[in-house]
Amino acid sequence: MIQPIQPAEIQRRLDSLKDQDVYIHLEMTTGAYAAHMDASKHPAATFITNAVIQYSHGSISGNGPFRVGLKMNHGWVYSEGLTHYVESEPERLILAGHDQQGKLVVSLQLSREPF
Repeated sequence: MIQPIQPAEIQRRLDSLKDQDVYIHLEMTTGAYAAHMDASKHPAATFITNAVIQYSHGSISGNGPFRVGLKMNHGWVYSEGLTHYVESEPERLILAGHDQQGKLVVSLQLSREPF
């Protein structure tokens, strides 16, 4: 079941996955698939899935939409615009950001198992 983000719960889950190999799924779109309907929109998208990362510190911040940062040995993973999470997946952290029309704009997912 998808729920509005509860920062304390997300922080708990981030802490439970740190310092170990985890699979990441990260995607973002500003309407790349629908840009042909409105030429004034700049199409942009990002997608990575099942890459293995390890982070030493993960944190959630903001008042909604939220930001999540993951500090790795050689850089950062950062995702902004997150609004919801899937509470029925206790072993995986599945976060999503939806726009005012309810369309998915950003997704950040972490798991010990591939997606």
